[in-house]
Amino acid sequence: MIDFTNKTLIKLKPTDVAKETSNVTNILISDEEVLFSFSSMRDKLFFTNKRIISMNVQGITGKKVDYTSIPYSKIQVFSIETSGTLDLDSELDVTISGLGTIRFELSAQTDTKKLGQFLSMSIL
Repeated sequence: MIDFTNKTLIKLKPTDVAKETSNVTNILISDEEVLFSFSSMRDKLFFTNKRIISMNVQGITGKKVDYTSIPYSKIQVFSIETSGTLDLDSELDVTISGLGTIRFELSAQTDTKKLGQFLSMSIL
């Protein structure tokens, strides 16, 4: 589960959507597709055409997995901070109705413009 007390998922790197989709096919609905995927150690983050899915792998063996689903209709505000010369990471802040704000720390390889345009189209 996304830790709403810590509120940060750290150092998420873009990954190959085709390779990562198999991690969430068991919870996708029939007309849902993964459009962006990110990975941090064992945890993963997916942006589908319907929602954001956080996949938190737990335990030593990694057999226990927690999935958190955030429908775009529940996102009130989002903010993207792009990487700079000295600060190589980007940040995505998402405010969810009734829950608060989560920060996703994204690596410099993330196409923040494309992600921001996608979120705008999904939320507005």
